[in-house]
Amino acid sequence: MQLSRPVRRAVLVTHVSVSVGWLGLTAGLLVLGITAAGTGSTATAEAAYRSMKIFGDWLIAPVILLSLVSGLLLALGTPWGLARHRWVLTKFWLTLAATVASILSLRSHIDHAAAAVTSGRPAGSATLDLVIAPSVALATYVFVTAVSVLKPWGLTRRGHRVRERKHA
Repeated sequence: MQLSRPVRRAVLVTHVSVSVGWLGLTAGLLVLGITAAGTGSTATAEAAYRSMKIFGDWLIAPVILLSLVSGLLLALGTPWGLARHRWVLTKFWLTLAATVASILSLRSHIDHAAAAVTSGRPAGSATLDLVIAPSVALATYVFVTAVSVLKPWGLTRRGHRVRERKHA
């Protein structure tokens, strides 16, 4: 299946916009996590965790899933393919892992920290987790962005077979 040029362009703009939004959302979560962990003020920590919860409840899943789906559409609907180039495959697996980790783990840590500080308890281990997780995620997204721009590593075995069939 090949996407028509207008559809491919629309999906590409959507994918890049949402992916940059995901990177920005993660940077925002990191700043809020650092603020909550580093402040001596319970009110500031509570505000940071509540803000993180709003992002977690309303933005994380839709942004991540739209990035994943638009990336899959581009991979499957263009000559790049999903399994023809190592950089595309690397991007896919890293995005899939980040999707699962963000939706299943990060959101639960945010919920735990927000509930703890709202009830007057310390956020406990969630404090450090909400600095480490966005840090790792941000580094991953910057790496994925670099891979998207540089397109390193060449073809996979499948990509070589497809190329040989085309040129035979």
